[in-house]
Amino acid sequence: MKKKVMAILCAAGMLVSMTACGAAKPADASGAATDAAATDAAVATDTSAATDTADAAGATIDLGDAKFLTEGVLNVGAEVGYPPFEDFAEDGTTPIGYDIDIITAVADKLGLDVNIINTAWDGIFAGIGVNYDVACSAVTITPERKETMLFSDPYINNYQAVVLPADSDQKIESFNDLDGMTIALQKETTSDILMSDYKSTGTIDIQIVANEKITSCFTQLENGEVDAVVVDSTVADGFINSSDAFKIAYEDQAEAEQFGIAMAKDNTGLQTAINQALKELESEGYIQECYDYWFGSAAE
Repeated sequence: MKKKVMAILCAAGMLVSMTACGAAKPADASGAATDAAATDAAVATDTSAATDTADAAGATIDLGDAKFLTEGVLNVGAEVGYPPFEDFAEDGTTPIGYDIDIITAVADKLGLDVNIINTAWDGIFAGIGVNYDVACSAVTITPERKETMLFSDPYINNYQAVVLPADSDQKIESFNDLDGMTIALQKETTSDILMSDYKSTGTIDIQIVANEKITSCFTQLENGEVDAVVVDSTVADGFINSSDAFKIAYEDQAEAEQFGIAMAKDNTGLQTAINQALKELESEGYIQECYDYWFGSAAE
């Protein structure tokens, strides 16, 4: 299911267009599009040109108990700079990625416009219900996070992975094999939590380099500043598909993670509506289509 959406860069007033699940590949991890993600920006997406299927379904989902900061708009917090989930297109302003496609389709189902608000990962949860209605940014559902926010049903599975330079002969069969190495990761992610636990318990002796942006981790790995990157396997797939400089050396498939859309603890009406939208998108094959594009053969 392809649909054209019109993206308006609020700060610059520039009008551009994109096509969900098929217009463009994720931007190069080291390109200018990623650099643009370092500054916060609000991007409003007009879904008036969405598919007939989504428009028709949107009217059938009850939003009576859902709470929104802006009438008729789903405001979404996302860290645009975490490819292939969120990134900027080659124009440096239009947000693209798996999460962008999914949340835009959800908004279509709900009969809402979508406003993507570029937000630093550090503090993204504090903005839920204050700066935006939901956070859709490769958010892992964890028991700790469920204590302070609601989650939608999961829309993708993920694992923790170790990425090495493509020409490395290092054998990594478990996280224990990282002992003595310098590891780059994005701070306050599940990768950070995992590796910090390994280090604090003395399980392995590692040097952790925690970055604000995942792109910085891969730049450090490519430059030889660190030995490995620990990151979501889905993100690792995206970087490897766009560059021959890296390889996945280990993926912990025994510990599956699930990503969900996060919202305020008291917004149960919105949770119910989003879950219905996701269910319809799954039954229509749209979620699989997006997955195939961003993580499958179309992303290669």
